[in-house]
Amino acid sequence: MLVRYRVFTAISVLLLLILLLAAGCAERVQYRKIHLGTPETHSPLSPGQPVRMPLRVAVAAVLSPKVTLETYDTFLAFLEEKLSRPVQLAQRRTYAEVNEMVRSGEIDLAFVCGGGYVVGQKDFGMELLVMPVKGGNSTYHSYLIVPADSGAKSIDDLKGGSFAFTDPLSNSGRLVPLYMLHLKGETPDSFFERYTFTYSHDNSIRAVAAKLVDGASVDSLVYDALIVQEPALLSRTKIIQVSPPYGIPPVVVHPQLNFEIKEQLRRVFLEMHQEENGRKALAELGIDRFVPMIPSVLCSMPWEPSHEAAQNLGPFLGLRDWGEREHQDPGHDIGAGNPLRPGFH
Repeated sequence: MLVRYRVFTAISVLLLLILLLAAGCAERVQYRKIHLGTPETHSPLSPGQPVRMPLRVAVAAVLSPKVTLETYDTFLAFLEEKLSRPVQLAQRRTYAEVNEMVRSGEIDLAFVCGGGYVVGQKDFGMELLVMPVKGGNSTYHSYLIVPADSGAKSIDDLKGGSFAFTDPLSNSGRLVPLYMLHLKGETPDSFFERYTFTYSHDNSIRAVAAKLVDGASVDSLVYDALIVQEPALLSRTKIIQVSPPYGIPPVVVHPQLNFEIKEQLRRVFLEMHQEENGRKALAELGIDRFVPMIPSVLCSMPWEPSHEAAQNLGPFLGLRDWGEREHQDPGHDIGAGNPLRPGFH
């Protein structure tokens, strides 16, 4: 009898717990999922009302996602004002994902890295729209950084240690140190005990500052801006090597984006430094102004086809034969009567 009572009591308690858990789950707040870059659903338009398709902008993860959102907020608002249409920001973890969005026509405009641009230009003819000028220069450097108390004076001193790359397609964060190792007859696997990818330059800088790695190669513009915002990082890191100057990563579009849309965007970028709101947006990005393509700057890139580095590092970028562009023509004028991307009206 006692055994039956205990069994009944145990079953009753178990049922009570199940009911309480079910009630608790039913009362949980259901959060709406937001997917960056997913087009919004617009209400039906009145007859004759022009369609205002959103401008879709992608930003390569030079900075971590949270920092990117904060940095580009004012800039995107300026674009909305000048274009009189919504602007949607799409972020992806890797540079390759951003390239694919441009190639497929999923986005209209992208801020890409140097390595991402050269791969996209070879893969499908990715087109440079404008180039930024920062601190009066249209070039930047790759910084090799280590913890402040490190005894390392060059990349040679990091042999057998740990290292942080940013992204597989990053010029300053991967291709430059790869080329340095190539000149020594080394690869990351043969040179470092271990290495990792942080997928943003600020993450790499913080990893070095926290001594999670022995060194990293980062974008000079990001490093110089970050140590101003967070002076403590300057006291915890130091630069031991500086690369030659390279062209600042550009703003790009698909080569077959509608010509009128392309020229409208180019005009907005080239003229924004002439307006107060435009200058404010540029200041938050650390940019003086945008300028047209500068061929001499592009030719200084280590991944420019005529450069020895391009010939040697092509395989690391997934490029089999650098001399032949694998141009993939989708056969559409993206943005003009194309079901893939309705035009701006």
